Amino acid sequence: MRKVRIEYDSRVDALVAVSKRLSVYEGRNKLESEEFFDKFSKGKTADSEEFVEWANDYQHYLALREAVEAKMRHAG
Repeated sequence: MRKVRIEYDSRVDALVAVSKRLSVYEGRNKLESEEFFDKFSKGKTADSEEFVEWANDYQHYLALREAVEAKMRHAG
């Protein structure tokens, strides 16, 4: 697996980019990311490179979303 580092100007930009990647996985696999991640976490999916990347992207999405929401709560 090749490691790629992408930098974004803001967390919102990163959140949008990760969301787009999740949408591609969901369309390709006909499964919502939340449901996929639940199955993946319980060992009910293959450990393919794509699924590992999807799981990592979903965890990144959750962390970014929380950070953006926290910033919005504190800005108000």
